[in-house]
Amino acid sequence: MDSVTDDANRELMLDGNAVAGELRALFAVEVTTGEGECASCGRTHPMGALLAFTQGPGIVLRCPSCEAVMLKITRTPRGVYFDAHGIAVMRIASQA
Repeated sequence: MDSVTDDANRELMLDGNAVAGELRALFAVEVTTGEGECASCGRTHPMGALLAFTQGPGIVLRCPSCEAVMLKITRTPRGVYFDAHGIAVMRIASQA
């Protein structure tokens, strides 16, 4: 890119605070009825059907088809760590 294009793109850019409402709405819904596509095997399952391992220091959700890790959640005194690199796409139904 040239500097003119870079400047034009920069003018259109906001920081993450601009989507605060969208993020709040996204994370304040029932997620277990949503569907996640496994990044490993490509199969799609309801989030509530994933294999949950809860006895470790965090929570691990695995694909019921190939058992690849789809989601990890860890709570610490500093906050919640949410790793969804094993989910290629997640669909949550619209709240009418």
